[in-house]
Amino acid sequence: MNSIRAVFLFVSFFLFQVSFAQKKKSPKLSKADQAIVTNLQSHIAYLASDKLEGRRAGTAGEKLAGEYISQKFQELGLQPKGSEGFFQSFEIYDGKQINSATHFIINQNHLAIEKDFFPFPFSQNMSIEALPAIAVQEADMPWFYDLKEAVEENKNNPHFDLNEYIRNNAKKAKSRGASAVVVYNTSDVDDKLKFDSKDRTEKLDIPVLYVSKDAAKKYFSDQTATLDIKMKVDVGEKKRTGRNVIGYLDNGAERTVILGAHYDHLGYGEDNNSMFRTGEKQIHNGADDNASGTAALIELARVLKNAKQKNNNFLFIAFSAEEIGLNGSKYFTEHPTIELGKVNYMINMDMVGRLNDSSNTVTIGGYGTSPQWSALINTTDKKNPFTIRIDSSGTGPSDHTSFYRKDIPVLFFFTGLHTDYHKPSDDFDKINYIGETKIIHYISGIVLSPISMGQKLAFTKTRETQTTSSLRSGGVTMGIMPDYTFSGAGVRCDGVTDGRPAQKAGLKAGDVIVKIGDHTVSSMESYMQTLGKFQKGEKAKVKFKRGNEEMETEVQF
Repeated sequence: MNSIRAVFLFVSFFLFQVSFAQKKKSPKLSKADQAIVTNLQSHIAYLASDKLEGRRAGTAGEKLAGEYISQKFQELGLQPKGSEGFFQSFEIYDGKQINSATHFIINQNHLAIEKDFFPFPFSQNMSIEALPAIAVQEADMPWFYDLKEAVEENKNNPHFDLNEYIRNNAKKAKSRGASAVVVYNTSDVDDKLKFDSKDRTEKLDIPVLYVSKDAAKKYFSDQTATLDIKMKVDVGEKKRTGRNVIGYLDNGAERTVILGAHYDHLGYGEDNNSMFRTGEKQIHNGADDNASGTAALIELARVLKNAKQKNNNFLFIAFSAEEIGLNGSKYFTEHPTIELGKVNYMINMDMVGRLNDSSNTVTIGGYGTSPQWSALINTTDKKNPFTIRIDSSGTGPSDHTSFYRKDIPVLFFFTGLHTDYHKPSDDFDKINYIGETKIIHYISGIVLSPISMGQKLAFTKTRETQTTSSLRSGGVTMGIMPDYTFSGAGVRCDGVTDGRPAQKAGLKAGDVIVKIGDHTVSSMESYMQTLGKFQKGEKAKVKFKRGNEEMETEVQF
């Protein structure tokens, strides 16, 4: 059977089954609502299909999803408002990689990359040919270090940082004339060293290589031996490109309302943000997270295109790279395609597809970002289609945070976490399509209300909350909102929570944390690992950069 026809028949049959099942347990829908439900089913069935392979930012699946969204925007008559038609491309820093030119040859034998050896990410890129003696530390020659003593002495020391130990010793070796440093470990203690693609520490002036236990036993057992060495280190940056999809409804108004939802998801879980722990490679389709919000965005564009009220323009943005740190929305707010000063407010929809039939509750965040929200959202109104739970904060684990940081009032719609969150089981057959239709009507009611149509909403600052649901260290926290788009060495504070350790220690938004205690902080991953080594009540010196000045403070966890 023709594969396209087979997919069409399968999707059609599935939509009929879902529609039939929901009709059995739900009141009869109006013709308009049935059209919305059918559209939502069609959007989510495609966006959450295996064909898109989980829509990981910067992949072919994300590109297919973006093209689908742009096509729907075009069909609705929206104007393209990206930097390239409907699209706004941005670069995603994906860490470091060992490039193929890297090699290490000992006595004419080629060692295998990441099996027999690897260069540390802070290695200098260069080529060296030499005839060093293993036991002799001569100037302008590679030097060899056995890590045995260091790892055995510190095997029970949670604050010992082996990477930092190697880095410091390599610096000392360079100052004494070494042209390269080769480390290995003859101890039975596992050093757990591997190439860390997320390490962003500054490069040293010499190459630093690690040789595996088996290779070291083969080549370094005779300490009196002279080796014929040829090495080349080539460590480069790994990048991918994400794309926001932006459509504009120009009503000729003075103000613009932004409606947004992220359309990326986890792919196969390559960014270590999956809650699926078996190690099996599976597609994470992300039906609720966030094909549901993307589908709602498209249907809201349809509703607002046909609305008679024209007091606001509308900008519809499907963000990419939300799952790795709000990259797409942050990029848009730093490179807006409309004047941000004329934005009235922003509404974000993330995971709006699992309205629970028993609790029937929707959380609305950002309630405290404008005094006018209280006149638009009445939690006690018996006409509400669902129970409303209010969260006043303008920040949180989704894209509205980027707009709040630009002093724009926000609302965040969310139907709650569930057991399928960030798992392959978050699929399209579990979406409450009728519940999502209720949310679309509720949002359009806010947007088209005379209150929001007739004025520019005032902005109010609120308390700060955590900006990612995966920010867990297993130990203590500092109370910062990291800037996940920062590609330099360290962790830059995008915000600091009042009353938490970082704020009490004097840290501010924009500061870059580079060291905590004895541990160098080179990346978000090393920051989290470092926090896991401390206990509540402990104190530590924190080194950070504020502009070009390096400063130090003491934090108590």
